[in-house]
Amino acid sequence: MRFDKRFVFVLGTSLGWGLLVAAAFYRVAGNSGGRTHAESQKQIVVAAKELPAGATIDRASVKLRSIPESAAPAAAFTKLEDVLDRPVISPIHPDEPVVEARIAAKGSGMGLAPLIPPGMRAISVRVNDVVGVSGIVLPGMRVDVLVTGRPPNQQDTVTRTVLQNIAVLSAGQTIQTDGKSQSMVVPVVTLLVDPQEAEALTLANNEGHIQLVLRNSTDDKRAATPGRQLHDLYGVAKKEQEDKVGQASRPAQTRQAGRAAPQKPIAVQSPVPEPDQVIILHGATKKVEVFSK
Repeated sequence: MRFDKRFVFVLGTSLGWGLLVAAAFYRVAGNSGGRTHAESQKQIVVAAKELPAGATIDRASVKLRSIPESAAPAAAFTKLEDVLDRPVISPIHPDEPVVEARIAAKGSGMGLAPLIPPGMRAISVRVNDVVGVSGIVLPGMRVDVLVTGRPPNQQDTVTRTVLQNIAVLSAGQTIQTDGKSQSMVVPVVTLLVDPQEAEALTLANNEGHIQLVLRNSTDDKRAATPGRQLHDLYGVAKKEQEDKVGQASRPAQTRQAGRAAPQKPIAVQSPVPEPDQVIILHGATKKVEVFSK
């Protein structure tokens, strides 16, 4: 069998180029795999179990894990001793790296204290089925605080909003929610406030009746409300309502003292009967004769 020289040349050239391309791809792939395999590893501290907010990290709570150095967070810890005995301020899931932003400084306290930012205060208010939104309030929600009472020198009862958009730190003994928490009836709700708000809330709790109003956590607008008075609720004119309250509160003795003393009846003397008399006329002369009885 005779082969055309031209055909043999084209076939050989094609095979040669194919071998060259295959060798180049093989070399590139080999170098890439070598670099991935040779990438340095770094040991970082990760959570060994679920770490809720308020928990204190102990030796059984964390472990070391090797990961590629390029994937390691910049704020990750490399030594277990650096995170031990430090409280958790944000929940950390298992196998999640422990970073500086998720834990508080050592010695900052336990439980609720590490969750309080600098300059803020935590204050607890007692609630029940009537006074608060117990049963639906959970940590992380936001509420408004209303107070109902009677201001000084005023006879009408008033309800006003004293605090708005206040974060709930804890409900009862629960200081964080995992998304599976159900409604609970709690006697105490702890709120995150600044010092001035803490004073206002304490005064409202002592001088009046407080009510918690649940609001959307994404709604941070403050409502300018004038408050509501009792006469507004019942549609009674304010002047009329104040007069009625004033009369009802005035002591009976004061009302009696203010009344005019009754006047004594004036004795009326009977008229003296006139004696019988006869008039006698003699021309221009007039004469009166009186006869006594």
